[in-house]
Amino acid sequence: MKLEVVDSNKKENMLLIRLEGVTPSFVNLIRRFAMDEVPTLAIENVDVHDNSSALYDEMIALRLGLNPIKTDLSSYTLKSKCSCNSVGCAKCELKITLKAAKKGLVLASEAQSADPKCTFVFDDMPVVKLSAKQKLEIEATATLGQGREHVKWSPCLAYYKNEPAISTTAVKLDHEQKARLQKACSNIVQVDGKVKVDTDKLHTSPFTEACMQVLEEVGAEITDTENILFTIESWGQLSCKEILDTAADLAIQELDLLKEKL
Repeated sequence: MKLEVVDSNKKENMLLIRLEGVTPSFVNLIRRFAMDEVPTLAIENVDVHDNSSALYDEMIALRLGLNPIKTDLSSYTLKSKCSCNSVGCAKCELKITLKAAKKGLVLASEAQSADPKCTFVFDDMPVVKLSAKQKLEIEATATLGQGREHVKWSPCLAYYKNEPAISTTAVKLDHEQKARLQKACSNIVQVDGKVKVDTDKLHTSPFTEACMQVLEEVGAEITDTENILFTIESWGQLSCKEILDTAADLAIQELDLLKEKL
């Protein structure tokens, strides 16, 4: 197997890699483990001490539950595997409090976490809007969980496709086709006598499908290769590298267990 990083954008929590010498079933295994098995922290229980806002308690709890939390996997364990026998302790639970009594938006950044390393990912995410004299006071408990139990614990979106091979040797452009190609492909394609496609820019562009459609319409030959482009978009609880590393470790553990059972 050969792995190459095509694009890594830490600001957008995105990683695109090219895989050679692997099967789609292998890549799908990693995809499923990344989305469904890699654990993260998410709010599971909410105690509402005061809520005079326009939103029901359940709606605020829902918003908090779907707000991703930065996760330190070295400090927390799944409640079902904790030494406290699922009673609840500092190893498997995180307490987060939120108090607000001012007019205006209450943001996630106003919440106080018992662990400064594990706070809400998006500080400016609104929880509720308060009017004058309205209050909100809650105590929430976050636990480690997995995406196969509920999507709030899923750390990412992961997907893959075969890398296309694009041949432009037979392409001959008239003025109209050249204008269409430049409009659809921007800086992805250079038209200077011959048509040249920058494949790395093509894979990372938001206009990939539109560009490939126009390329095919003007005579380019597009075929799928056996190489696979694998993309991970993290929700922010973990970095893309942490997600891949953990998914690989978990997959190996499960395969070892299967081998032992057989």
